[in-house]
Amino acid sequence: MASTFHKLRDDIENGILTGDFAPGERLDETQLAERFGVSRTPIREALMQLSAIGLIEFRPRRGALVADHGPKYVFEMFEVMAELEGMAGASAARRHTPEDKTLLLNAHLRCEEATANDDTDAYYYENEAFHHVIYAASQNSFLSEQCALLHRRLRPYRRLQLRVHNRMKASFDEHKQIIEKILSGDAQAARELLLAHVRVQGDRFSDLVANLEKIKTKATSNR
Repeated sequence: MASTFHKLRDDIENGILTGDFAPGERLDETQLAERFGVSRTPIREALMQLSAIGLIEFRPRRGALVADHGPKYVFEMFEVMAELEGMAGASAARRHTPEDKTLLLNAHLRCEEATANDDTDAYYYENEAFHHVIYAASQNSFLSEQCALLHRRLRPYRRLQLRVHNRMKASFDEHKQIIEKILSGDAQAARELLLAHVRVQGDRFSDLVANLEKIKTKATSNR
């Protein structure tokens, strides 16, 4: 049942990312329920979860609307996320336990399997798990909580990044370096690697903006 709900939520999320649901568009629960062949209850729950990560806004008398975040806002979120992840990585390098080491290596193996299968959807979820292991290994519950909250808000944009050619393999290669520095206790190097891993600058920012613009263009042409 949980996997069915997650698929529903991801399908609506993908619809927003691909422009099937245009920025500013009202999402009607009844119409969505008919479209996906489910009752309104899971639709309402999915919309609430997407609202929690900022993809949807609830407005009085208008209901659920697709949020319209421009590239600058998305860039600013990634900028803060990079700093938080860098801090978590540095703390994990200093404080990780033997159990954290096992969890980190296992998460990395699952990422490796997804990369070998060229499965971006599987990698997306395994990558999420990998980063959450680092947050937990920081042994700072508040930092871990804040990282998880912002990671959740950036989830759709991280999914979008993985559609860029070769990004999945590059991400996995970066993971290898991050693990090495965390497990060797090199806090400064772990911090710098995670900053670089998460930031969207240069070509990565251009690619993200291009994808966001593609979505808006498609949404406009479909109106």
